[in-house]
Amino acid sequence: MAKVCGVKTVLIIEDEAEVRTFAARVLELEGYQVLQAEDGDTGLRLARENHFSLVLLDLRLPGLDGWGILQEMKNEAKLSAVPVIVFTASAGVSQRDRALGMGADDYLVKPLSAASLRQAVARVWSGRG
Repeated sequence: MAKVCGVKTVLIIEDEAEVRTFAARVLELEGYQVLQAEDGDTGLRLARENHFSLVLLDLRLPGLDGWGILQEMKNEAKLSAVPVIVFTASAGVSQRDRALGMGADDYLVKPLSAASLRQAVARVWSGRG
């Protein structure tokens, strides 16, 4: 799934349906095309099979967890440049530092607000523009 007409495509990997749906709706209202995965294995498969401009990644997932996905993405040439925003219920500084140290571009703590999600995405785009 390549970017169509300049539309950026986001993959949301999140097991909680209400969080996934909320994030997708916020991003769709901002003009992004969104694909969703409810577990880590599906998320990594979609990331490998498609082209995404950004991945929103929960850390606690059934199957392959977010840490494993982040590590796989940063170790694969095709995926290593895709920005990743981790979003999780864990507000611990050590978790944040670990995620950023592994190559995540930003770290958000749930519950998410529409504003915090939009701001994080804007920060990632401006840092890569």
